[in-house]
Amino acid sequence: MTTTTTTPSRAGTVARGLLRGQNALLLGVLALIAITVTAVNPNFLKLNNVVSIFQQVSVLGILTMAMALALISGGIDLSIGMIMALSGVVVSTLISAGQPVWLAVLVGILAATLCGLVNGVIISLTKTMPLIITLGMSGVYFGIALVISGGQFMGFDGAFDFIGRTRIAGVFPATLIFLFVVVALMYVLLNHTRFGRRVVAIGGNEDNAYLSGIRVNRYKTVVYMIGGALAGVASIVLVSRLDSIVATVGTGYELSALTAAVIGGVTFEGGRGTVGGAFIGVILMGVISNAMTVLSVNSYVQTAVTGGIIVVAVILSNVGKMRRT
Repeated sequence: MTTTTTTPSRAGTVARGLLRGQNALLLGVLALIAITVTAVNPNFLKLNNVVSIFQQVSVLGILTMAMALALISGGIDLSIGMIMALSGVVVSTLISAGQPVWLAVLVGILAATLCGLVNGVIISLTKTMPLIITLGMSGVYFGIALVISGGQFMGFDGAFDFIGRTRIAGVFPATLIFLFVVVALMYVLLNHTRFGRRVVAIGGNEDNAYLSGIRVNRYKTVVYMIGGALAGVASIVLVSRLDSIVATVGTGYELSALTAAVIGGVTFEGGRGTVGGAFIGVILMGVISNAMTVLSVNSYVQTAVTGGIIVVAVILSNVGKMRRT
């Protein structure tokens, strides 16, 4: 008699990961919100509105992947919003100077990656708290963006209309491709590469990781470089929608990305969290924002609700620590 064993498919493994623990709770909350809002306004779950939600969170989703990576490594990056703004300003400046779009995009993303490199080197060499360094560098990048742009709006003259206005199958915006590709790449990076495993190890216990032979400084620097590059990609998605950029455009994105990541189960402690969970956190943020708009909730109330979500996210992040004390 022969016995056969079946190996679970990769898709099945991903699905089970999404249905575990906090992710299952978040999906339940999403379903509850969707059912409740749809009962009041049947347009909420129509395809056009669902696509609109994903389009609205496309920039936030990419930045959240950068934030999640930094958190999992045991750090944090509060400069990603301003890196995104600076990258967009660089791209606009080059296009206005008559440079090809592809070259402007390449230089903009390289500039964003360089910002991440600077963050990573300072954090790694000085052993200073990433929160303080990235907060300070956020001001530096904001100042550079202001100097370059003169504090004025900078246009793109439709240079990115081929991204912003393109619809796949006449329904799905091309910007969603950027979001889904980034999420997929980050999933593979953290779950199926040596780099990802070592980043998790560093976040879990940096001293043990160093003693086991992992080049901690190098990996931490690369983490912030990847975060910078993702901020550069986010800037392209943003300008393809707005067709303009201003130095202040990145304000608040870092906190929204942090909130989405933490809601999705990525903790401040490092070494814990998943790409899938962070992505669900992004969707939840988008659904809540869209639901309040559909229900015509006062903008002041929306601000208060957003603040409440941040508090809840921090509490959820510390549940494990509270249980251990």
